[in-house]
Amino acid sequence: MSSYNERQIVRIAIVHDDLTQRGGAERVVEAMHNIWPDAPIYTSVYDAKNTFSTFTKCEICTSYMQKIPFAASAKYNKFFLIFYPTAFEMLDLRGFDVVLSSTTRFSHGVITSPETCHVSYCHSPSRFAWRYHEYISEGKIGKIFEGIIPLLVHYLRLWDYMASRRVDYYIANSRNTARRLLKFYGVNSNVVYPPVETHRFFIEENPSLDYYLVVSRLVSYKKVDLAIQACNHLRIPLKVVGNGPDLKRLKSIAGSTVEILGRVPDGEVEKLFANCKGFFFPGEEDFGIAPLEAMASGRPVIAYRAGGAIETVVDGETGVFFDKPTIESLVDAIQRFEKLVFDPAKLRLHAEKFSAEVFQKQLSILLERCFSEYNYKYRNIS
Repeated sequence: MSSYNERQIVRIAIVHDDLTQRGGAERVVEAMHNIWPDAPIYTSVYDAKNTFSTFTKCEICTSYMQKIPFAASAKYNKFFLIFYPTAFEMLDLRGFDVVLSSTTRFSHGVITSPETCHVSYCHSPSRFAWRYHEYISEGKIGKIFEGIIPLLVHYLRLWDYMASRRVDYYIANSRNTARRLLKFYGVNSNVVYPPVETHRFFIEENPSLDYYLVVSRLVSYKKVDLAIQACNHLRIPLKVVGNGPDLKRLKSIAGSTVEILGRVPDGEVEKLFANCKGFFFPGEEDFGIAPLEAMASGRPVIAYRAGGAIETVVDGETGVFFDKPTIESLVDAIQRFEKLVFDPAKLRLHAEKFSAEVFQKQLSILLERCFSEYNYKYRNIS
């Protein structure tokens, strides 16, 4: 009988939806590449100016979409949905022992040979396919496209389910995502939480504590407007860091105590975290790294009780929850929050459970296990 672990991983490829912005999913790809620094990164499109600079040191392999004007712009990616399935299906991944896809939309649809083990790290099943109304609300797409996209989404939903069958093993970024994988794809998955770069953040000995903070992509489903309106109501200071299609609208509703800072360099973001009174996490996320970055800075969180926040925020210890996505519910949570005292050291210790080192150790062990199991099954088919 063949040995269960007769082969070791020699060549691994990392596949990601696109590299066009600075977000949590791109941080995950960074952490993956730190484990396997020789692994090429395959993606649909790559915009070096608008994603993390660390990718300039990586071997990036793009699809035919890279040659299409504006396809690499995160602002216009909705207009290129129809191209993504073939872009990933046409990637040549021959010769790899393992393909590790990092997906929120399309990269799990790559086609691999029978000799290759495909493991997909899923941030969320495709929002455009399975949470259509939420996806549409992220930004204006134009009247003409509004009439076409329901038909397009139906096709993409069928493709997405078909693509999910090409994956040999799924890893979910949270129990919340694992439930969605079971619901939409009918697959079970292991959970490995995304990496928090706790080393980037620090506890300020004498923090100013004179403002609340939001750090987020500015899209409507993130519910940043709730935080702004609650701070308008209470007339308390709020700083908002981020960029996105909702920027103009959020600026229009911001009161005199609210500052919309836009994109801020990483070094400044850490200082903002370390000195804030509390961090708002008002939307429902599949996981959400930002609250843990606040905790790594010793700062507590006020979060909507839904999604991944339930797995990271401990009510009364690392933050407080509000139960309804309303201004009134958030205002009530802020008033409760201000009566509590939080221990920065305990907050930091809690965040360390989600560190990049923990992520890399868990992912590498699990990937080796998946490859060994797949290899055993493949070699013993009679």
